[in-house]
Amino acid sequence: MNTTASPTVDLRTISPRERHALVFSTFKALPPGGSMELINDHNPQPLRGQFESGLYGAFNWTPLEDGPEQWRVEIAKPADSKPAHGGSSCCGSCGG
Repeated sequence: MNTTASPTVDLRTISPRERHALVFSTFKALPPGGSMELINDHNPQPLRGQFESGLYGAFNWTPLEDGPEQWRVEIAKPADSKPAHGGSSCCGSCGG
């Protein structure tokens, strides 16, 4: 059972150039089975595309609120999560 509070990342208050890096670093820090909540002022579909590109199968994306003023998404790391890629190289998408 995960007893750690799930982080909330409110992108509405973050500089646009820092948003995706913050989301990926927060996700990377999650323990297997952990989740985070993302809040944005627009549909985060491009961010989901980055997750699918770099972390396919290593996350769960659950919409919680679909605008029009606010979008909320739960992004979870499966309990049986393994690194999306092996070795010391990184694709760059996960911030690792």
